[in-house]
Amino acid sequence: MRLLYTLVLTLSVFALYVFAQETSDVPKQRHAYQSDVARLRKIVINSLYSHRDVFLRELISNANDALEKLRLTSLTEPEVLSGADIMNITIKAEKDDHGNGRIIIRDTGIGMTPEELATNLGTLAKSGTSEFLSKAESDTTGTGNLIGAFGLGFYSSFLVADRVEVASVAAKSSKNPTPAQYIFSSGAEENSFEIYPDPRGNTLGRGTEITLYLKPDALEYADTHQIVELVNKHSSFSTSFPIYLYTTRTEMVPDEEAEAEAKAAEEAKSKADELENAESDEDEAIVEDVSDEKEAEEKREPKLKPITVEEWIHLNSQPPIWMRDPKTVTDEEYENFYQATFKDYQKPLSWYHFSGDSGHGVSFRSIIYIPSRLDDSYWQNPLQSVTKDIRLMVKRVFITSDLGEDALPKWANWVKVVVDAEDLPLNVSRETLQSTQFLKQLKNIILKRLLQLLTRISEEDPEKWEKIQEVYGNVFKLGAVEDYKNREKLATLVRFATNQRNSTSLDDYLQNKKKGQSQIFYLADMGKTPSELAKSVFIEKLHARGYEVLLLGDPLDEVFITNIRRWKTIPFQDVAKAGLKFGDEDMDPEEEKEEQARLTEKFKPLIEWLRKEVRAKGAARDVVISNRLVTSSCAIVADESGYTANLEKLISSSHAQQNHKHMWEFAKKQKVLEINPRSPLIEGLLKRVEQLPSEEEEPDVEAEEELKEVATVLVDGALVRSGFAVTDSNDFFTRVDRILRRSLGVSETAPTDTTVKPAPPVDPELPANADAPESEDDFESARGQVSWAVEEIDEFGNVVQEVPVENKRHDEL
Repeated sequence: MRLLYTLVLTLSVFALYVFAQETSDVPKQRHAYQSDVARLRKIVINSLYSHRDVFLRELISNANDALEKLRLTSLTEPEVLSGADIMNITIKAEKDDHGNGRIIIRDTGIGMTPEELATNLGTLAKSGTSEFLSKAESDTTGTGNLIGAFGLGFYSSFLVADRVEVASVAAKSSKNPTPAQYIFSSGAEENSFEIYPDPRGNTLGRGTEITLYLKPDALEYADTHQIVELVNKHSSFSTSFPIYLYTTRTEMVPDEEAEAEAKAAEEAKSKADELENAESDEDEAIVEDVSDEKEAEEKREPKLKPITVEEWIHLNSQPPIWMRDPKTVTDEEYENFYQATFKDYQKPLSWYHFSGDSGHGVSFRSIIYIPSRLDDSYWQNPLQSVTKDIRLMVKRVFITSDLGEDALPKWANWVKVVVDAEDLPLNVSRETLQSTQFLKQLKNIILKRLLQLLTRISEEDPEKWEKIQEVYGNVFKLGAVEDYKNREKLATLVRFATNQRNSTSLDDYLQNKKKGQSQIFYLADMGKTPSELAKSVFIEKLHARGYEVLLLGDPLDEVFITNIRRWKTIPFQDVAKAGLKFGDEDMDPEEEKEEQARLTEKFKPLIEWLRKEVRAKGAARDVVISNRLVTSSCAIVADESGYTANLEKLISSSHAQQNHKHMWEFAKKQKVLEINPRSPLIEGLLKRVEQLPSEEEEPDVEAEEELKEVATVLVDGALVRSGFAVTDSNDFFTRVDRILRRSLGVSETAPTDTTVKPAPPVDPELPANADAPESEDDFESARGQVSWAVEEIDEFGNVVQEVPVENKRHDEL
């Protein structure tokens, strides 16, 4: 027996020696790169690609080519499918004990012969896909899905690898019935490559295996999380074949051997105890507590041991739904795709799935999504317009999200879009477009389709449209100002509150205008709600007569109106300005015109007296009889060449008045005081003015001062109620204080106690360390210096006292 064992051992050692000799003697053919090719290859490795992350995208695209070739070839030669049961792409990342890393990418595609290895990998820009397509029949529609003809993708592997080995075995065919597995090997700094038979034999069955020996500064790509991120970004939809990634994880499982040993030890101990008890007292009856033993066994925690679980995870399980017929895609699929692709935890409000043509022979498919919210940064950077969420693909391979100069305008840069074109003029690295013509066309196509989607929702789905208005209402106003080409379409999407309804479009407003009305009435006051604006003095008569007025409380509203200026040839009229016309003045009976002339003549003394007062104080330049007031006594309105209160706020907030100070001062004074002749207060003021002594009589100084004070309070109140600031706020509140004293019977001259504690004496001396630099210790982390104290309280808020475990009552049952 010992002799037989020695003989077997000797034969095994001899076999290993023979195998090692065969491995070392494998003929390796070394081929030199052509001089021009070698130079170009260095350019590819060192300068062509701006981001080395794309190496995985290129290799996966090549693997997809090989699988597509196999699928199409199998239609005429079914035997090519032998050698491997499934068609897929696998990725495996490894690190050894010395810190070296490698990535193995394998496909079960068409594979390559030694000659094809030398031709396709040893010659720059030589793509087997290009030759395959040239031989394919014109009616073979499947070839349209091939990436093909990019050529330089394989050499991107040298961006991250010092050495690359490609093992490949061609698919079995009538021309090659017994294919062999060969290896292509080359280094990043070498000017030659080797091709030799694989000493391992045919381990692949069919297809290609690329092994990248990573550079020291590229070991991050040996991390499976990094690979998952790259595949999700560039290649999650680039192939219809599954991509699998090898992963490992550690799990804790019961240790059956340790459990068996522990159980045997317990049984031996139990038998020893029984024997000892039997020897001590044979006559005493022994009662075994079987239940206690079972409880002890149940309470014993099982012993665990760590094991490594190997698993192949599917990376591209999300299908490219834009390639499907929209009728076959469910809402849930659209929503899941959106959330997975754009990393948004909320569902989109709506989407538009369509296909089209750029007009220059480039066909594409696309899905446009409307998110349910705007990013917080959207309004924080009003001048920044960066389109980040347009995923431009070519045949399902991600190319870029940067549209450069052809980015969407600010108002539309929030839209989420997937665009997959059949073909585009890419540069050789496939990172950017050679021509911007398609990008310009793409921009217009996206905007056109987005506007179509929004218009359709506004007409067909009022509930969803209300949500869109809540999120994007101001965006449409910004778009109408910014995008002149699409101004009219965007303006139709804008909605405003009015004194008659909560929301209306400009078209609906015109449907409700009165006979003879030749203007669109609006009132703007930034920051106020529609309910507050509806109580404004400026729309009293308009509201009483049944006219509809747009109530604008957002800062963009006034900007929108001043840029649009008119809608369907009908101009906008700010009701806070002078010269308000209802449109039916020509239809007024003669009695009304005569009554207006009579009131103007009646109140002429008051108008002349007030005109002097308001001009002296700079509150207004004129006083007129109002045709807009119903219950209010007076109001300050802006002249046609002046600024309304809202416009003053906008200009002040933008500091634009500093550049045009003289114009600003002139426009601010262009105000008109309108008085209501039907107000009892105005009638009483008229009587007091008529009672004043004439110029020939001795003036009544006390009566004049009292009347001036009343008029000043009246005008200041009109300024405040009309949204303007009073000319002198200190003087205004002093006057109000005096009036309040008078009404309460308090002496107007009674002084206020102004006694206050004086400040300490001057002390110019600074602390001793005032000039010392600020210590960095103040910014050090407080890690380890913070502790938490947690107390348990009962349902009445009382602190539960800590009780030792042994003293606790077990009353759970």
